[in-house]
Amino acid sequence: MEAWWTFLLCLMTVSSCWAGCVEVESETEAVLGHEFKIRCISCKKRGETKAVTFVEWFFKERGLEEFDKIFIYNYPEELVVDERFTGRLLWNGSKHTEDLQDMSIVISNVSYSHYGEYLCKVNRTLTFDNHDYNTNVTKRVQITVVPKENRDIASIVSEIMMYVLIVVLTIWLVAEMIYCYRKIAAAGEEAVPENASDYLAITSETKDNCLGVQAQE
Repeated sequence: MEAWWTFLLCLMTVSSCWAGCVEVESETEAVLGHEFKIRCISCKKRGETKAVTFVEWFFKERGLEEFDKIFIYNYPEELVVDERFTGRLLWNGSKHTEDLQDMSIVISNVSYSHYGEYLCKVNRTLTFDNHDYNTNVTKRVQITVVPKENRDIASIVSEIMMYVLIVVLTIWLVAEMIYCYRKIAAAGEEAVPENASDYLAITSETKDNCLGVQAQE
């Protein structure tokens, strides 16, 4: 019983860790014609503090000097304000709340015009018992657009190891099945002679009994 309580406590601990906020950097290489997520995560220092957050995204195309505002998200409203991203930019951050910590966006059907630097400007108002406190965070993401995906060595090695592991496990499973089949077949062959000898012994005993009965008559 104690082991079960320990196991449940571990699960609760892991769940609370998963529920936390972790600031993960965005990927920076988009593939032409594919979907690409630009990650922007800004965690509160104290998760229990209530807050109201809105975010503005800006973009500076490669070769230009100024940033242009492209997207505004102020729950529940979202607005694309740059025609280069009309029908292509989607919200992919926190859902159903104005207390935003994940402000990520997704660009579908990436083109070379999306090559450049992106700014994620987070405006957060923290609510305390006696006052409100406003904070601003800006995150920069430099995005490059390539014609095809460039896979790194680590991903290639991990994929090869996965296939090798699948092959090894398959061979091991087949070997185990053959071993079990042979063991069952051998046990069956040993059982047949034993049953036959038992049958002969019973038949012989029955015959002797019948002869005894006839002699008495």
